[in-house]
Amino acid sequence: MTRPRIGIALGGGAARGWAHIGILRWLREQGLYPDVICGTSIGALVGAAAAADGLDDMDAWARTLDWQDVVSYLDVSFNGGLIHGKRLFQFFETQFPDCDITELPRPFGVVATELSSGQEVWFREGSMYRAIRASVALPGLFTPVKHHDQWLVDGGLVNPVPVSLCRALGAERVIAVDLNADLLSRRAADLQGIESNRLDKAFSRMQEIPWLANLGDGLMNRTQKWVNDLTRNGDSLPSMVDVIAQSVYIMQVRITRARMAGDPPDVLFAPKLGHIRLLEFHRAAEAIDEGYRCAAAAAASIEEQLR
Repeated sequence: MTRPRIGIALGGGAARGWAHIGILRWLREQGLYPDVICGTSIGALVGAAAAADGLDDMDAWARTLDWQDVVSYLDVSFNGGLIHGKRLFQFFETQFPDCDITELPRPFGVVATELSSGQEVWFREGSMYRAIRASVALPGLFTPVKHHDQWLVDGGLVNPVPVSLCRALGAERVIAVDLNADLLSRRAADLQGIESNRLDKAFSRMQEIPWLANLGDGLMNRTQKWVNDLTRNGDSLPSMVDVIAQSVYIMQVRITRARMAGDPPDVLFAPKLGHIRLLEFHRAAEAIDEGYRCAAAAAASIEEQLR
């Protein structure tokens, strides 16, 4: 007997997205590695590594990240978003060379959003990294991406967990990974008294990074102001990042629920990740292990649904 063609829809969720690695590792160990992989935002980035058979390399790299590494990849922008993202993707290309999506070993799809019309855009061919860069362009944080005559932003605005794209690429059974399921209840408490000095601490070490040491006092002063704006969360107001992130979370949770009601997956994973904040990419080991535990806990139902 042959099993059905399995697809996995990897949802958006910024730093929580490392949990996708743990889930994919567990599926591989069970002989259920997906035949079709689709992703939105961070799900597109991890999904690309999985589709290119580079999951172990991404796992190893993500676990080595510390907060200083994260800051060093974030090139400050003052036009269209706070972070340009060029430096980060230049690094990724040295680890995982860009290619046409159609050249990957298994079918892969990415979701982005067209900024002016709000239409959903599917990437099923063309540059892998251009597709991912568009999909991760969280409004207000990452700058939009120009594609032909369109400006594209984060796919989570329209399709946070791309079950529909998996089916369009031929999946007969679909596993969905929702990274935001427990987010609103956890974050509501966090916003009242969250410890938010990580960026501030990181800035004190930024002078040690060679490319930052040559920026000049003017840009460094603007960067310090940017850090202050990001991390300010006095008694009356949450920080700017928290406002942006929480607004996007609310939207994505609502859209995910609505879309899954109309097009439910066969298996749903919802790892408990509400304690991991937007840019805490240095907590990869924690997120990966939670993803693995979440998948293992659902082993019996997965076997029943996917065999």
